[in-house]
Amino acid sequence: MFTSRIEYKGNLRTEATHLQSGNSIVTDAPTDNHGQGAYFSPTDLVATALATCIITTIGIKVANENIRLDGWKADVQKHMVNNPRRIGAIDIHMYFSPDIQYSEAEKEKIKEIADTCPVALSLHPDIKQNLIYHFTD
Repeated sequence: MFTSRIEYKGNLRTEATHLQSGNSIVTDAPTDNHGQGAYFSPTDLVATALATCIITTIGIKVANENIRLDGWKADVQKHMVNNPRRIGAIDIHMYFSPDIQYSEAEKEKIKEIADTCPVALSLHPDIKQNLIYHFTD
């Protein structure tokens, strides 16, 4: 079974429909590459997929360990390079709830899981993945 169907909408824009749920997202070329920048670009989605994968994978792996995830946030920045044009680096700042104190063991577990999420392991090794953790202590 296919995961998604992509339809070109014109003007460097696509609509991707998740076939199981029917949910859709629209992409647009970035402003630095002939687009309007009105939606996520395909490379934005790659960078965003890394962050969402990290958070989701941590959630799966710690579900039965009483490690709370509520209040987590992540900011994502991608860095493009040329020749060839591609993602050169992805910066992810992970912000943990100020209401939760994590032990050193929990922090190390979170970091270890983050480094081994499926998207992180699927990206080309030339893409630098910079994960910055902002714990509250």
